[in-house]
Order: sequence, then C-alpha cells, then structure tokens
Amino acid sequence: MKHHLRVASLLFNQPLLTTPDLLDLAVRWANQTLSLNIISLHTAGISQGAQMMFDDDDREQQAQRREEQRLKVIAETGIEVIPVSGVLVSRGSHLAACETMTSYEDLRRSLSRAVADPLVERIVLDIDSPGGSAVGAFELAADIRAATAIKPITALVNFMAYSGAYLLAAACTEIVVSQTSGVGSIGVIASHMDRSKMEEGMGVKVTTVYAGAHKNDLSPHEPLTAQSLQVLNELVQDSYQMFTQQVADYRHLDVAKVIATEAACYRGAKAIAMGLADRMQAPQQALDQLSQGIALHRQQRQRISLQARACAIAARL
Repeated sequence: MKHHLRVASLLFNQPLLTTPDLLDLAVRWANQTLSLNIISLHTAGISQGAQMMFDDDDREQQAQRREEQRLKVIAETGIEVIPVSGVLVSRGSHLAACETMTSYEDLRRSLSRAVADPLVERIVLDIDSPGGSAVGAFELAADIRAATAIKPITALVNFMAYSGAYLLAAACTEIVVSQTSGVGSIGVIASHMDRSKMEEGMGVKVTTVYAGAHKNDLSPHEPLTAQSLQVLNELVQDSYQMFTQQVADYRHLDVAKVIATEAACYRGAKAIAMGLADRMQAPQQALDQLSQGIALHRQQRQRISLQARACAIAARL
C-alpha cells in the first residue's frame, strides 16, 4: 500500500513533462491496481526492458563489471556515455523494479563524475525516454547547460527524447537525431483522480475537516472543484512557461516559435528544420565519429608534446 501511495503521489495532481501515451498507460494501471475513477486535465501535451532482481553478490559483481567496462571505454575513447532511459523521476528512491526508469538524482551524479574525470573529453547522453516528472527536471537541465561550459555534451537521441527528456537534450551542446528518432512534445500534462463514486458504491463516505482554504484542494474523495481545477491549471501553465522559455534559451529560438509547436513531435530532418536538433546521423555512427575526433586530437596533442620535449632537450645541449 505504501508503494501504491508513493506511485499515486508521483502520478496525480502535479505537472508532468511526459507524453499522453505514457500518462494513459499509467492511468490504466492505476484504474486496475488501485480501483480508481480518473478525471484527466490535459494542457499543451502531445501525444521498456525491466530491471532484474539479483541477490547482493550478483548485484555487486554486475556493478563491478559495469564499472570496469565503463573505465575501459573511457580510456579507449575519451567518451562517457550516460544512459537516459525510460520514465524520468526526480529521485532514485522512486525507481521501480518492474519498469525502466532514470532519476534526475542519478543523472546529476553521473554528470558530475564525468565532468570531474580528466580522462573524459566528451559526454554523451544516450536518450530514449518519453519524459516524466517536472519536479527536478528544470534544475537538472540548468546543471547540464552549466557543464557544457566545461566539457562538450552531445544529446544522442536513440530513439526518442520527448517532453522532459527533450528539455535535458536541449540543454546539451548539440542534439543528434537519426532518420527515425523523435524529439519535441514541449508541453505539460496533469491528471486528477476522483474516487468519490467508487467510494459511494462501496458505501463509504469520507468527511474531511480542514483549516486553510486550499488544504483540501485536489482531494481524491470528491469531484474536482473549480478552485482545485484552477490550482492544477496554474501549476501546468507555470511549468509550461518555464519549459518553453528554457528550450528557447538553450536552443537560441524565439519562445513564440517553441510555443507554436503546440507540443508536436518531430523526427529526423523535420526536427532539424524546426531548430530542435542540429544534425542527423545514426547513433552508432555518431559515437564512432566522436571517438575518431577525440583520437585525432589525442594524436595531435601527443605530437605537440613530443616536439616540445625535443625542443627542450635541444636547448639544453
């Protein structure tokens, strides 16, 4: 029950930077699992592998192997690839074992590690996400943009970066899409659950005593009031304003052009034409090209270093 309460608090009565497809899937799950009646508020919205459970030894061994592989790849390529997969949530404690999720908390930790690592010359966000929670998304996007002043960060759309995931991509140095990968859905969506009819059918009546005019806003035990609807709409509109403005700032676009997308999704060349991506390349080809460029720079630096050393030795002779 505690788990269901936590999930419900993440799903309802707050603005989400996600696609209606994902929200509808979550609502269907909630109806089945929690026996809820749902009323939805949609504003400016558009319309994977499960985590396996292991015992402690298996998890430690797998974590050690992943870390060894990560260090090997960085040493060979100079690139740190950070996966951004599935539903985006604010904290690691919100992750579920039955759904692919990524937390802003974990992403910030990975980003800080990559920025501080002298062997990492370029950071790549490997993005395949329909978005998720608005809480924490704007702060992480700002951190990503600040990190680009230290090291270049490529957003590799492999194969979707919608809504909140696109916000993170927009903050990067560049966005690479393939012919079939999609970006956009620059919109906000929220839902409210109304359990009153279900409770009435069960012979249950909930009486709430409260102080403060807004204390009972968005209660699931009664139909949505005009006041609650206004509160939820204000949350959505406020998040939408932040979303569109940040994307406009990060992508150097007029905010009116971002709003004019009406949260549509764009693929490949169309995404580039709309100013929402920079170049089109298959994900593996993009990684290979970045790796080759770093290898070339390393060779040039090594050659310059050898020349400087030779000059220093010659000067002493």
